[in-house]
Amino acid sequence: MPRDATHDPAILSWVESANAGGTDFPLQNLPFGVFEQGGDARVGIAIGDRVLDLRAARDGGHFDGLDPALAPAVGQRTLNALLALGRPALAALRGRAHRMLSADTPEGTRARRDATLLLPNSDVTMRLPAAVGDYTDFYASVEHAMNVGAMFRPENPLLPNYRHVPIGYHGRASSLVVSGTEVRRPLGQTSAAPAGPPRFGPTERLDYELEVGAFVAGENPLGTSVPIADAESRIAGLVLVNDWSARDIQAWEYQPLGPFLSKSFATTVSPWLVTLEALEPFRVPARVRGADEPAPLPYLSDATDRERGGVDISLEVWIRTPAMRAADAPAERLSRGSFARMYWTLGQMLAHHASNGCNLRPGDLLGSGTVSGVERGERGCLLELTKRGAEPVVLANGERRSFLGDGDEVSIRGWCERTGAARIGFGECRGVLIPAAL
Repeated sequence: MPRDATHDPAILSWVESANAGGTDFPLQNLPFGVFEQGGDARVGIAIGDRVLDLRAARDGGHFDGLDPALAPAVGQRTLNALLALGRPALAALRGRAHRMLSADTPEGTRARRDATLLLPNSDVTMRLPAAVGDYTDFYASVEHAMNVGAMFRPENPLLPNYRHVPIGYHGRASSLVVSGTEVRRPLGQTSAAPAGPPRFGPTERLDYELEVGAFVAGENPLGTSVPIADAESRIAGLVLVNDWSARDIQAWEYQPLGPFLSKSFATTVSPWLVTLEALEPFRVPARVRGADEPAPLPYLSDATDRERGGVDISLEVWIRTPAMRAADAPAERLSRGSFARMYWTLGQMLAHHASNGCNLRPGDLLGSGTVSGVERGERGCLLELTKRGAEPVVLANGERRSFLGDGDEVSIRGWCERTGAARIGFGECRGVLIPAAL
């Protein structure tokens, strides 16, 4: 997609908070989400510290002239109907919202006089952006795969298939929760020895995973694939994801079929879907394969994907323990990484997912898997940071963490910035761990 006026950093909004330095939601972003007020869930767009109510905008005639199919879609309680219309529908709405919220347009002048359009963020409760029918989590960071593999198979950390096929597993859609939801420590089988016997009880190795998620737009019929050249037309936008993981349960159950109860108890998702249109200025080439690495098979290879299949997102994980909150101490950063270095692109993940004829539907969620880097400070989970707990993280107040304790609050933050473009962000993906229900 070519850049247009919606990316121009010089254009200001009449919503003053959208022009403040460091805001995640300037005029150049305009992410979509679902908010609730008084029990009524509605579709909105984030702008500064406000939410644009799309139902109110429709009823006020601000979307007149757009595709008539958008009118019922913006009146729904989730984004699914909009996602079913495809990326062009989201782009059209984002473009109209940009003109409505710009300081120097006729649409902006009119919208500024409409007191029904904007609500303070502090007055609403955010929900998941979509009703997710299916959730798939990938394993797209080769650094993460190498770091973890070296702990369990030091002589052979990366399995032979990794560089040929995007690895993933089917997660549990029903336990996806929006940022801010408490996460209960799960119960499960664990064993101190690989051969058992196991015990049943609360996990003692609760971990987070720093991820990026992609929401699917449109639908391919069962039995049809999505060519790699068309894959990004099926990606509406991105969110932040924390795939909470019980490492001791995972170690006992993952053979022979992979993760199950160790991950299905909760996955936290940030509420605002940042569209690929908004992310256009931050596209980068896909990771270049080394001379000793195999080229992707033809169905996963496309010139455009190679040229701009990556997205340059800076990502951070922060922790705030109960002791830190009691002392009114700020959260402490655990790691910082980049989504630009992923081994598999979003397009490759989606094309592979549909390659066997799997029908991907509007609102399906694809997780990237843990985003990690080579350096210790870039590692996206405690399993890597602490080397399976052998080297605990020491916080500024002297507390130590091999894995998460009850009451710990974990926050993931993400943003994009570059010279010549406005900084845009994703908001927060946050959860507090509460004790197991015994």
